[in-house]
Amino acid sequence: MKKFFDDIKKDIKFKSAGPGKKLTDDTSAHPNVAHASSSAKNHRYVPTEGAQRAGAAALARIEQQQRPKVHTSHDAIRNQVKRELEAEAAALAEKEKAGGVEGSKVPVKDPASLSVSGVYFTCPLTGATLSKSEREVHIKEAILMRFEEDSVEASVMMIHTFNKDREKVKAAVDIISKYVENICKNPTEEKYRKLKLSNKVFQEKVASVDGSREFLQALGFNSTLLPVEGQEEEEEFLVLPEQSPDSLELMKERRDRLQRGEPVRAQLDRQPQAFRPSQNATRFELPSEFYNLTAEELKKEQQQRSDLVEKNSMLRTKAMREREEQRERRKYNYSLLRIRLPDGNLLQGTFYAWDRLPALFEFVRESLVDGWQPFELIAPGGQKLQEAEDVALAECNLVPAALLTFSWDSAVQADIAAAGGKSPTLLKPELLETIKTLS
Repeated sequence: MKKFFDDIKKDIKFKSAGPGKKLTDDTSAHPNVAHASSSAKNHRYVPTEGAQRAGAAALARIEQQQRPKVHTSHDAIRNQVKRELEAEAAALAEKEKAGGVEGSKVPVKDPASLSVSGVYFTCPLTGATLSKSEREVHIKEAILMRFEEDSVEASVMMIHTFNKDREKVKAAVDIISKYVENICKNPTEEKYRKLKLSNKVFQEKVASVDGSREFLQALGFNSTLLPVEGQEEEEEFLVLPEQSPDSLELMKERRDRLQRGEPVRAQLDRQPQAFRPSQNATRFELPSEFYNLTAEELKKEQQQRSDLVEKNSMLRTKAMREREEQRERRKYNYSLLRIRLPDGNLLQGTFYAWDRLPALFEFVRESLVDGWQPFELIAPGGQKLQEAEDVALAECNLVPAALLTFSWDSAVQADIAAAGGKSPTLLKPELLETIKTLS
């Protein structure tokens, strides 16, 4: 299988993207291991002009024609992965083009000056650490490789992950579930075990959803050419052999798996990092991924800032202020948070702008030696954050970056001190082993 995917990448010259990752690599290491080093993250590859043209052409072809369905044979899977890699190369080329003068995102800063090298994600199937541009095609590759182990699981993942239209997915799942229900209720009636592929409902509701045919094949349906009354040419059907009672029960279980299926999504890598006490704790230089702004919007924002004093001097209603705050929050995708601990050290992590406060408290708790002890987090304006409140970070004005203050619960600390107990360290050893100094 390793050679199989190597051949695919050679075919489309995807190696120009720099060093790749094997899906079988050990993923238990820290994200820095997956990327070789934090400095390696700072130097993402730049597609060549030829690669950009090839990628754009591939994407154009894909957009102009209906994408062929993926099958579980090696050749078909090879073609599917090739198309995904071509589309990924085209997307990277478009991103590189967008980094120019018009319609660009936030201007690229010197990587050495950034507070964090970028936004990274973890594949839940392989554990690999991925950049934002790598995550989608990597997950699709990982799902396709699952066919070797469990075709039912892989096809369920395909249906729920490869298709963006959730209503179409639901319609396909409902129809397939009805197929199974009819077969189980009428196991000896052949008509329920034959699906005509040219049937209008099948074409529009089932065949148009990636992974649906693969799931039916995983149930035991086989492609067969059969004669059709009134036609000279045979047509393709999916035919299921008559099933035993045990096989029917297994079909029901697999249908339930399909109905419970969820999209496979890369998980945000919080990139926990400890820093020594520093006067630069409030200095944040963020990469472009944190922003949801175009270059033109940035110019407008700068103009708005120049008018800030004048705005503040005007009488504004509460509703007006709230609308302005909401517009401000929508400018950012992620938030970089630092927590100043009682010993002066800093704990840093990356969050979605719309992550809730419980996720922040969980992150801090998991980073502490004595995470069981109650603690408090204070926002820059002196606001005490409440773990029990299901409030987004953006709603607490903690985007795109903020320095929080950590403090133990005073009553609990008094009891510990009275008992003569004291924790020698705050952060877990694995964080202290990689502690850095803010520049």
